[in-house]
Amino acid sequence: MSIRRVVPNIASDKLDACRDFYAGLLGFQVAMDLGWIMTFVSPSNPTAQLSILRQDASASVVPQLTVEVADVHAEARRRGLEIVHPLTDEPWGVRRFFVKDPNGVVLNVVSHRGAAPSP
Repeated sequence: MSIRRVVPNIASDKLDACRDFYAGLLGFQVAMDLGWIMTFVSPSNPTAQLSILRQDASASVVPQLTVEVADVHAEARRRGLEIVHPLTDEPWGVRRFFVKDPNGVVLNVVSHRGAAPSP
């Protein structure tokens, strides 16, 4: 399995303050802003990213971590892992599901539909 990137997710309703902190102070660039999620990327290392989520657009839980891969849903089901958000094709161009790790941390396992965009 090929891991394309790992992105920590921070639950917050202070998106404007986070933009000021991560972009203004630390120099991250806003790579995506959908109103409910904002993803920041390092201009010098595009795989260094983090996301701030006010909520999740289609799930009842905010994942704590995003792991982008090709497709691991079948493996997670085979292993009997706890799926907390079903495999879903989202309107913003990703296929994803949420799974809990052994510590109860919720991971958003995602792959981009079609050609994967550059991080």
